[in-house]
Amino acid sequence: MASRTLGRLTVRAVNSKRLTPQKAPLVLSGVSIGVKTKGCNGLTYTLDYAEKKGAFDEEVVQDGVRVYIDAKAQLTLLGSEMDYMEDKLTAEFVFNNPNIKGTCGCGESFNV
Repeated sequence: MASRTLGRLTVRAVNSKRLTPQKAPLVLSGVSIGVKTKGCNGLTYTLDYAEKKGAFDEEVVQDGVRVYIDAKAQLTLLGSEMDYMEDKLTAEFVFNNPNIKGTCGCGESFNV
């Protein structure tokens, strides 16, 4: 299901075992995405398992994966795509965000 905020999850993101919290010790319902102030360029993404949807969170369900988008992050993530990249050195979620105006040199933070 397409959302107004997060445009879509790629096939790699959906198939990533990191988005399926059933092996976690708590009863979890999904993954929560947000942004926080951090780094030299202003904002960074947060990604955590969630027990339930927040009161003002947007809920996205795609191919059995449930994602909650924090209310404060919705405008920042508008039209974004969440992907999962893996190579010999790293495995991480990547956000292809059309709203980003700049990033720091290491890619840790961004501004809109």
